[in-house]
Amino acid sequence: MELSELKVWCEGHKGAQFDYQKDWDAERYLIGGKMFAMFGHDKTGTPIVSLKCDPQRAGVLREEYEEINPGYYMNKTHWNSLALNGNLPSALIKECITLSYELVFKGLTKKVQHEVVKG
Repeated sequence: MELSELKVWCEGHKGAQFDYQKDWDAERYLIGGKMFAMFGHDKTGTPIVSLKCDPQRAGVLREEYEEINPGYYMNKTHWNSLALNGNLPSALIKECITLSYELVFKGLTKKVQHEVVKG
């Protein structure tokens, strides 16, 4: 799956906002001011997307796929970094993006959630 397709998938989530973090050379997608996806590169230059994940599921995914690792420069318990080298199924990456969005959305205040839903 092309990187541009994944970014369109992120943008398709209600209330998603894009920003660029110059210091990290990373493109981020936020909901209610909180990040749910960050596109960048690991120390070897491999493109990655870092996504929030339930800690139990994060561990299972890391065991199942060598392309999924603890969040690069993120909280290693709650974030995974997925290598975008063409080896992971597109459906899995999209599912992880949506789950990240949902986890971050659930962590927003009720007021902010309402504002996002209202659009």
